Amino acid sequence: MLTKQSIRKNFLIKLLISSASLILIFSSILFLFIEKSIYDDKHTELVNYAQNIIHNESIFQQDEMFSENFLSLNVEIINLKNTNITNEVYSKTIKKRTYLTLIYPYQLDSGVYLKLTKDITSTTLLVKKILNYVFIINIAGFILVLIYAITLSKMLVRPIHTLNKKLSNMNEHLMKPIETQSLPLEFEPLGETLNHLISRIQNFVKYQKELFIGTAHELKTPLAVIKLKNQVTLIKKRSPEEYIEALKVTNKTIDEMNIIVSNILNIGRQEGAQLDKPTEVDVISLLKQKADDFKLLASNEGKELHMSFEPNGFMAMLQVSLLNQIIQNFLQNALKFTPKDKSVTLKSQLDDNGLLIQVIDEGCGIDDGVDLFAPFKRQGNKQGVGLGLFLAKSAADALGATIKLENRTDGIDGTIASLQLNSKLSCIIPRNN
Repeated sequence: MLTKQSIRKNFLIKLLISSASLILIFSSILFLFIEKSIYDDKHTELVNYAQNIIHNESIFQQDEMFSENFLSLNVEIINLKNTNITNEVYSKTIKKRTYLTLIYPYQLDSGVYLKLTKDITSTTLLVKKILNYVFIINIAGFILVLIYAITLSKMLVRPIHTLNKKLSNMNEHLMKPIETQSLPLEFEPLGETLNHLISRIQNFVKYQKELFIGTAHELKTPLAVIKLKNQVTLIKKRSPEEYIEALKVTNKTIDEMNIIVSNILNIGRQEGAQLDKPTEVDVISLLKQKADDFKLLASNEGKELHMSFEPNGFMAMLQVSLLNQIIQNFLQNALKFTPKDKSVTLKSQLDDNGLLIQVIDEGCGIDDGVDLFAPFKRQGNKQGVGLGLFLAKSAADALGATIKLENRTDGIDGTIASLQLNSKLSCIIPRNN
């Protein structure tokens, strides 16, 4: 039931130790107080007897237990050389009976003292009986604490068992969010985290299914084209030049299939990159390096790449290959859809959430009703397989970042591709200009 690393076991042990210590300390203090009170009463009783004798009064004035006290009390007059004794009390046990003795000054000048001895065996037995009762109460209290601790620990781990049961009954086809309202307040953050994880798994399964279906569709089409062209070619005898032309068409279709296969392999590589150990990197320096790489490419296509980076430095713990893939996809798409003599802007700035990276183009914009992050979704009539943004979205999810595509709202046609890096894993670094 309980393992070595069990939180419940540690809770039970600590609760039992603390409760047992509290019961033991409290009962010990209570017993010592009762014992002291009883013996103090007996001491006071002997002192009263001695004072009554000295003042020639009745020893048992207004004593309801006269006969018992008279039979158990012994009074003697003794002479002591030591005249410094004022009020000495001691007890001793003789033949299983306990006696309490008081030495009280009677005539100090003559060294005469009263020696009052009282049999307190019944009182001693009463104290022992109280001790036994206290011991029994301690055992009963410890058993009750044990039952309470086990019950409380079961109650505390019940939400975990509930979550475990719900999660164990889930599979990729039957995934439902956990109802956090039914969880205790302390477990709501855990439930929300699990719901976020379930949502990501659902999206992953959805994209994997779309990828599988899309791959089959994308590969089926060129295969059908190749087969049809080969059948047409074989219908009648043709010249060598016509055969060569048919082979060229077939090779072109095969190249398109290779592009699809390469993009699918990139998905596998990206999933491997997600398992790489994050390293500390200056995101601004990486952006500047990417901008330099694409600036020459933009110039060759008759386009211009603008740059604007704020702050001067921004350190983050992340997988560099995933960040590279996102920025590279943004810039490639921006340059692809931006007409000649137009410009693309790569910029970064701080906001309330961390670092916001944007690639702004002057292209045709996007259709807001199309999920461009789904696999094999294409925009416009440009060449491509439609896996670039799917890979970028997967990389952003792995980084714990947010990716977004939206149309420009400044009166110019074009698209804004945004990547939001979380500031919780990042920090600004000062740099000297």
